[in-house]
Amino acid sequence: MSKHGDVLVGLDIGTSKICVVVAEVNDDGSLEIVGLGKTASKGLNRGSVVNIDQTVESVQTAVGEAEFISGSPIRSAFVGVAGGHIRSFNTNGIVAIKNKIVTQEDIDRVVEQARAVTMPTDHEIIHVLPQEYIVDDQEGVTEPAGMAGVRLECKVHVVTGAIPAIQNITRSVERAGLSVERLVLQPFASSLAALSDDERDLGVAIVDIGSGTADVAVISGGALHYSAVIPVGGSHITRDMAIGLRTPDYQAERIKQEHGCALAARVSNDEEIEVPSVGGRPPRVLSRQMLAEIIEPRMEEILTLIRREIQKSGMEDLLPAGVVLTGGASIIEGADELAENVLQLPVRLGVPGGISGLVDMVNGPMYSTGVGLVMYAMKTGAPRRRGLTNGVSHGPIRQTTQKIRHVLTSVFK
Repeated sequence: MSKHGDVLVGLDIGTSKICVVVAEVNDDGSLEIVGLGKTASKGLNRGSVVNIDQTVESVQTAVGEAEFISGSPIRSAFVGVAGGHIRSFNTNGIVAIKNKIVTQEDIDRVVEQARAVTMPTDHEIIHVLPQEYIVDDQEGVTEPAGMAGVRLECKVHVVTGAIPAIQNITRSVERAGLSVERLVLQPFASSLAALSDDERDLGVAIVDIGSGTADVAVISGGALHYSAVIPVGGSHITRDMAIGLRTPDYQAERIKQEHGCALAARVSNDEEIEVPSVGGRPPRVLSRQMLAEIIEPRMEEILTLIRREIQKSGMEDLLPAGVVLTGGASIIEGADELAENVLQLPVRLGVPGGISGLVDMVNGPMYSTGVGLVMYAMKTGAPRRRGLTNGVSHGPIRQTTQKIRHVLTSVFK
């Protein structure tokens, strides 16, 4: 590991968990995971903060664990944002090329012109992501600098969020003792970690099914063309199970993770599970197929909503790479097969790739956003040592040797 690399921190604030990923950019430009902290999330509902005090406490707990493993105090982070308040649209800008040769100033001007759009007063821009540039009549340009021409056009994807929701996320992070380097749309972050370059180029939809929301991003030609956040996710499945099985929510979540299946046809009639009861009543033994019959319709509903979003993008027939399914709810047995049936597209599970270091600790679909946040930080050229400081820490700090890290890795599997 390089001792002089850029250190980056991603903070994924989800409805069910808060995850802090610490990574280092080595001298050769590779990204190495050096720390991870996670804890159950409190104070959020469908991706939005509903209790700042509880959210602050959860963030501090996750940060403390990440500090312990990475061996350094954390003071700032790139923060993921999602929720039903997110909106997005495509637009474009056109400017005259000043000196007949495209310069960075021309590129900055055309992007700024593209973002000068009318939108609701209670929303603010999170991203303006270029899709392609057009120099005179030459389309499909990705790097226009140095090209000759008289007119420069830029097509962009604009992502906005409700100002109160963004302020609540920012205030929670700042009250936890961190500064927000930048807010990043969660499905966009997940796409950086879970997609291959070939998939981004050919055309692919990434579907991140978290606890509170299901996020969709459609990418083609290496650019984001459509994004949407659906305010329904894995917590709705858990709630259905709690009601149907008459068991507490936390027990329903455990049963979902250990025995859940999204396809009832996959489950044998003689498979049984023990289900804790409420109010001190004795546990009951129920058929696992009954569990699958509760999960399947809700998962099918979520996937149907996702299919509608993909259809709204107008690119349903332009996704040769199909769909990459990620997020915590995607690991339910049979979820990928059910997704293929509903979406009518090839589906695979997506996990973070292109990283080294503590790979086993983040080797799961639920860590795609956290890893994607540090990848975003690296791609946007975050300053050296960003995310770390010599100030006061928020949790136990200890210089962790490779041997200790190896032991802790097994805890997070």
